[in-house]
Amino acid sequence: MRNYILKRLLFMVITLLVITIVSYTMMRLAPGDPIRSQQLGSENAGVQNAAKKETLGEKILREKYHLDRNPIVGYGYWIWGIVTRFDWGSSIVVDKGAPVLDVIAERLPATLKLETLSIILVYACAIPIGIYSAVRRDTLSERAMTVALFLLYSLPTFWVGLLMLVFFCGDRFLNIFPVAGLAPDSYLTWGVSYWRILAETARHYVLPVTCLSYASLAGLSRFARVGILEIVRQDYIRTARAKGLPEWKVILKHVFRNSLLPLVTLFAGLLPGLIGGSIIVEYIFSIHGMGSLSILALSSRDYPLMMALFTIGAVLTLLGILISDLLYAVVDPRITYK
Repeated sequence: MRNYILKRLLFMVITLLVITIVSYTMMRLAPGDPIRSQQLGSENAGVQNAAKKETLGEKILREKYHLDRNPIVGYGYWIWGIVTRFDWGSSIVVDKGAPVLDVIAERLPATLKLETLSIILVYACAIPIGIYSAVRRDTLSERAMTVALFLLYSLPTFWVGLLMLVFFCGDRFLNIFPVAGLAPDSYLTWGVSYWRILAETARHYVLPVTCLSYASLAGLSRFARVGILEIVRQDYIRTARAKGLPEWKVILKHVFRNSLLPLVTLFAGLLPGLIGGSIIVEYIFSIHGMGSLSILALSSRDYPLMMALFTIGAVLTLLGILISDLLYAVVDPRITYK
C-alpha cells in the first residue's frame, strides 16, 4: 500500500505541473489586461497626467508580476516563489496588493460550511432513498418517488433559488427565511441566548443548503439504487436469504456494503466542490464565498488569484481520485493495490 501511495503521489505531482503550466499559458494568452484595467480604475487625475502615470504604473506592475516576460518565464517565477517561499503572489485587481492566500482564507469558511452541510445532507438522504427504491422496486410508492427525483434533477438551480427567494423571503408570500448572507445581523444577537443565535444562523443556511443539495440528492439516490439492484441479484444474496436471515440484515450487511463502489466513485468529485463552491447559489443568496471570488478573479483577469484557484482545485481533484481509489479496497476486499 505504501508503494502504491508513493507512486500515485509522484504521478500527482507530474500531473499538477502539467495542469498549472497549461493553465498559466492559456491564462496569459487569453484576451484581457489586468494591469490596464486596474490603472484605469484607479486614476482620477487629468487625461494627460493620468496617461503618463498609467504608463509608468503599468510598467512597474508588469515587472512586479512578471507580465513583461513570456508565459514560460512568468510561470517559472510563479512556481519558484511557491516552492522556495510558499509565496502565491498578491492580488492585482480583486483585493489590490493583498496576499492571495489571505484573500482565499477570507472567503473559504463560508463555502466550506455550505458544501460540508450539503454533502452530509445529500448522503444522509440519498442512501436511504436508494435502498428503499431498490427494495420496493416496481411498487407505486417507488414509481412516484422516481418521478419526483427525476423532476428534482431536471430543475435548474438558478430557477429554484429564485423561487425560494420569492416564496420564502420578503413580504410577498411567506417571510420565513432571510434574503442574503450566512450570519444574522449584529443587532439580532445583542443580549440573546446562545440557542437563539444558533437558530437565527441556521435560518440563513436552510435555503442555500437546500438549493445546493436537491439535484445531487436525486442523482446520488439513483446511483445507489442501481448499485443495490445489481447486488440483490447475486447468488450469495439468495443464499443469505435461504439461511433465514432477516431482510434488513441481508440488505444492510450483505447488499449495502458491496453496492458502495458507485458512491465511492462519486466521492472524487466532492473535494473540489468544497473550495469551488456553487457560483449560482452564492450569487443568488449574496454569499461571499469561493464561488463569487472565482467570478471576480476571472472577470478581472487577476492572474495570481486565478492560478491559486486553479491549482488548489486541481490538487483537491487529484486527492479526491486518490482517496476514492484507496476506499475501493476498503469497500471491496477483492480489489487490491496491485
